[in-house]
Amino acid sequence: MRGASNESFARAEQVLASVSPAETLGGELFSIAKLLDGSGALRRALTDPARPAASKTALAQQLFGGKISPQALEILSAAVAGRWVSGRDLGDALDQLSVEAEVAYADSRRKLDEVEDELFRLDRVVAVERTLADKLGDRSIPVEHRQELIRGLLQGKADISTVRLAEQAVDGRGRAFAASMRAFQVATANRRNASIATVRVATDLTEAERTRLATALGRQYGREIQLNVIVDASVVGGVRVDIGDEVIDGTIAARLDDAQRRIAG
Repeated sequence: MRGASNESFARAEQVLASVSPAETLGGELFSIAKLLDGSGALRRALTDPARPAASKTALAQQLFGGKISPQALEILSAAVAGRWVSGRDLGDALDQLSVEAEVAYADSRRKLDEVEDELFRLDRVVAVERTLADKLGDRSIPVEHRQELIRGLLQGKADISTVRLAEQAVDGRGRAFAASMRAFQVATANRRNASIATVRVATDLTEAERTRLATALGRQYGREIQLNVIVDASVVGGVRVDIGDEVIDGTIAARLDDAQRRIAG
């Protein structure tokens, strides 16, 4: 999101931070985002820049009052009172706010670390199991059936917030499952003011090695670092670390590639 949309999102985000993280809040906000996706008329009415903010807020309260929680209505009211560069930006903002609300709910139950770990593990399982990935991403299969598949996979093995976020990733609003899962992991890290470092190694790290690496990266980047470790035989040796757009590649494979390029001239 750009300009006015980003500012409006930030104001709605502040309202989210001020309300109690109710269990249903994330689902409610995501449902409204989906509703806006399917109704261009409603989307235009709630984001029309020529319409006074009070009028758009009144419309939102008329349509949704008594149908969603007071917290969800307060956040929606703050969102529609803002200005949006594109009508679809409002739906995207509510989508993101729904994730933050679910993460806040997990944090309120002291389950944030558990949810963060479960999201990463599920992401890796789906990445490895291509048949499962194909089914989850197959738009010809009704979304309800694909969500049932992910619920069956997680039943009795994951926190309720993980399950709900996984169901949301299956729906995706046009975004791929893997992209949604990575965005959710970033949201959990942001909740702790941390950054995610994806670490690729040939053999798994010990707890002591993980702690040393996280501490060193934390000193370098000036914030807490959450390590997501992937064992990858192609690494050969050493460590590759991806943090956002930055890559620290200390693997033997990378050094061999570099040597070959130098020889080739």
